Amino acid sequence: MILAAHQPNFLPWLGFFDKMRKADLFVVVDHVQFERQNFQNRTMIKTPCGPRWLTVPVRHKSRDERILDKTIDNSRRGRLRWGRKMALTLRRSYQCAPHFQAYAPLLTAIFDEPWDRLTPLNLRCIELLRQALGIRTPILRSSELKLQGCKSDMVLAMCKAVGADTYLSGDGGSRGYLDLAAFQAQGVRVAWQDFRHPRYAQLPRSFSFIEKLSALDLLFNCGPRSLEFFQAGKLREEPVHA
Repeated sequence: MILAAHQPNFLPWLGFFDKMRKADLFVVVDHVQFERQNFQNRTMIKTPCGPRWLTVPVRHKSRDERILDKTIDNSRRGRLRWGRKMALTLRRSYQCAPHFQAYAPLLTAIFDEPWDRLTPLNLRCIELLRQALGIRTPILRSSELKLQGCKSDMVLAMCKAVGADTYLSGDGGSRGYLDLAAFQAQGVRVAWQDFRHPRYAQLPRSFSFIEKLSALDLLFNCGPRSLEFFQAGKLREEPVHA
C-alpha cells in the first residue's frame, strides 16, 4: 500500500492533489505545529495584476500551537467578513475564466459558513477540490492515529500504523530529514513524487504561465477536463547508500 501525507493546506496547489491521487491512502497531518507564513492558512491565485495571496486570518496564541487547534480570527475589525472579501476577490480575478461560474457558488457557500477553526475549513476545501478533480483516495487525519515522535520517526510510525509498505514523499524538504535506512530496516520503501506542472490556457492572461497557484486556477480555466492535465509521472525509489 502506498501512503502519502501532507499538512492540511488552504485551497492547495496541484502538486498536493497529484500526490493524493498517486497514493492508496492519504493522511492529513494535522497534529503537528502550525507554521506561520506558510500555506496552512493561505494560497496563491492569479489576478489581472499578477499573483496574490488569499489569506484566512488566524489567531496566534503560541508558537507551539498545533494545526488542529488553530482558530480563525473573526473579530469585528473588518475580519468578520473575510470570507465574503475572499469570494469577491476570486470573482474579480476569474470572472472571465470559462468555468468560474460552475464552482463559484460552491466556494461562496463554504466561505459563508461560520468557521471557528482552520482545519475543518481546510478539509472542506480539500474535499471540494478533490471531488472536482475526480480523486477518490481515502483520507485519514494524523490526530486519529496517536503518533509518537517527529519528522522521520513520525512518518515511519505513520506508515507502520496504517500498514503501508511504500511512503510517497514530496520531492522537497523531506529529503533533508527522512532516515532512509530506518525505513528500509522496517520494510518500508521511500518513493519520491515526480510531478510536472501542467500547462493550460490560463486566465486572466499574462506574459508567462504561473505555476504553483491554488488548484482553483486549473478548475476555473479547464473545468471537467482538469484531471486530464495531470501528468502521469512516476514514483522514483530512493537508493539507500551504505
